[in-house]
Amino acid sequence: MKQLLWIIFPVVLLSLGCNKNDGPDQRVIDQELIEEYLAANQLAAERHSSGLYYIIEEPGSGGNPNVNSEVLVRYKGYLLDGTVFDQTTGTDARMFFLFQVIRGWQIGIPLLKKGGKGMFFIPSGLAYGPAERVGIPANSVLIFETELVNFQ
Repeated sequence: MKQLLWIIFPVVLLSLGCNKNDGPDQRVIDQELIEEYLAANQLAAERHSSGLYYIIEEPGSGGNPNVNSEVLVRYKGYLLDGTVFDQTTGTDARMFFLFQVIRGWQIGIPLLKKGGKGMFFIPSGLAYGPAERVGIPANSVLIFETELVNFQ
């Protein structure tokens, strides 16, 4: 019986090791989608080491917030096809603690100073990943036009 287990156990391990996911990496897919969007819209963006792409339209002035900051922002969030899923209106702004929002914002917002404006192209892994949200399909790249009104 022990000999049989010594034969079956390695076979099971080998079969599990051969079960590879040969599908494309979602990070690679997102990067290609973002780069295609930027090219199609003739936008020149910087790539952060995290995979976030960004355009600083107005840097603002003063210091930068950090992940523990409470930020007051105006923004418009939409998908690559232009579908808006969330936005502030007019002069309204919303307040958030950065540590409570998606990773893409935690990386992008600190690139701005008070009064700064920028666009963030957030790969799905820095947003909601494979989870669906209202108005946001799974594995969606998100785009945010953002103004950092103030922070503390």
